[in-house]
Amino acid sequence: MTRDKALARLTGPGEAYELIECEVLGRRRRVFRNAPESLRDLFEATASDAPFLVFEDERLTFAQAWARARSLAAWLVRDAGVARGDRVAIAMRNYPEWMIAFQAITAVGAVAVALNALWTAQELAFGVADSGAGVLIADPERIQRWRDAGGAAEVRVVGVRLAEPQPGVTPWAMAASRRDLPSDLPVPRADDDATILYTSGSTGRPKGVVSTHRNILSALLSWELDVKVAELRSDGPPAAPAARPAVLLAIPLFHVTGLHAVFLSSFRAQRRVVSMYRWDPAVAADLIAREEISQINAPAAVTGDLLEHVRRTGRDLPSLRLVGGGGVARAPEQVRAIPEVLPAALPVTGWGMTETNAIGAGIRGRDYLDHPGSVGQAAAVLDLRVRNAAGDPDAPGELQVRGASVMRGYWGRPDADAEVFDGEWLRTGDVARIDRDGYVWIVDRLKDLIIRGGENIACATVEAALLEHPAILEAAVFATPDPRLGEAVGAAIFVRDAVSAGELGSFLEGRLARFETPTQLWVHDGPLPRTASGKLFKHGVRDAVLNGAPAYRRLLRG
Repeated sequence: MTRDKALARLTGPGEAYELIECEVLGRRRRVFRNAPESLRDLFEATASDAPFLVFEDERLTFAQAWARARSLAAWLVRDAGVARGDRVAIAMRNYPEWMIAFQAITAVGAVAVALNALWTAQELAFGVADSGAGVLIADPERIQRWRDAGGAAEVRVVGVRLAEPQPGVTPWAMAASRRDLPSDLPVPRADDDATILYTSGSTGRPKGVVSTHRNILSALLSWELDVKVAELRSDGPPAAPAARPAVLLAIPLFHVTGLHAVFLSSFRAQRRVVSMYRWDPAVAADLIAREEISQINAPAAVTGDLLEHVRRTGRDLPSLRLVGGGGVARAPEQVRAIPEVLPAALPVTGWGMTETNAIGAGIRGRDYLDHPGSVGQAAAVLDLRVRNAAGDPDAPGELQVRGASVMRGYWGRPDADAEVFDGEWLRTGDVARIDRDGYVWIVDRLKDLIIRGGENIACATVEAALLEHPAILEAAVFATPDPRLGEAVGAAIFVRDAVSAGELGSFLEGRLARFETPTQLWVHDGPLPRTASGKLFKHGVRDAVLNGAPAYRRLLRG
């Protein structure tokens, strides 16, 4: 059966995944007729006694997590004065409190602002101020950064896992234990704002991507539909489901892969979410074996680490049924290695953005093994197209997307909205081609971005930090190949005085997050090359550096 026929059968009238057209925020969209109205409906409908959140020796069922979320929701509304549309920020490691806080915030129609836990103090302060969050729920490390940046006194801070009481900080135990649960908590609507996630653009500060409840739920049901399509197209019976489905949360919740593909997609699947404190492939293998984890969704660097550990140690992980990817493309060798190293596991990947709530195109199993360089075919609730100067649909061009999961817009940035939207189509900044069978192949990037292990880094941000150093006159930042992370941060500089790599590393501490800091540096023997219009010729600089041009001297840490 073709994919189109499978989709037609599964999304037709009366089917569980029936698609209809309706007006959404002034535009016609294909949406799931039977989708929950809001995330709150999703949480309430799935609050069972099945095991849900696992962190070290802590365990909560879906019902227990929802009860705690309702308690926190009551505190937010009654004590902190949070109303529908107000923003509440979360900044912490992947503790169970992160996920409970998200449930509480979105359940009362407030907007969950997922802040990057790797940000510097100043970046954290920017995110809180830019979003206008009135409450910050954070762990001690993030609270300290908030204070280091002179955090605004009017922001109410809730402290998670505090070693001791802190002045001006409401302990989590107090905020999440209110017992007089009101029956009249605000009820969110499908097209109310639900989340703000920050993403680095090619210039300036990170932008807050605003998504509605419908945007997010469209993505979640789209993944469910993909699984049903794969089962329907299979020549044999579907693989036996895991007896106790579980997913390893090995990536941050402030990204859509962790938040959507791991956490939120687990509610309807009644899947346990086993959270790691930090990534370590040996610890991950132990958790997979002990918890009988059935899937992992993570960037290529993480799944590559796991494959390498299993290959080196000969570890048997028979419970693992799915190895999902995202963020950056997997090398074809890694795709082929998955069934070789983990015989019970299927490889899965896709293309998506924060702006599309992680969906766009997807591919799995044998289809993926047959097309290891493709990111798959378009999600059922989305349309994809390629636009190029020649107007040739068969030639590479900018990939554009429209549909039910595409963000409402950027928070407080009508200028950025005007730049990224072509009518109802979202410009992705990725150069792609779509073949005659509908497979999408990403071939380049228009935006001046580096994607390091799934983390977007704006080259302009790194260049600005480098240029603050008094010895640096010019800086060009670009992606360099990295066998594990896909891309690393490289920089070529022109200096007035000699400077060492170690000195630059110390200078950039506090100015850039650790993942943004260049790991490879070159000094040019004169001004950096420029185009006829006077712009830095960054492609030329990068090519010269990577080809070992003698005019560029490599800086090494001492």
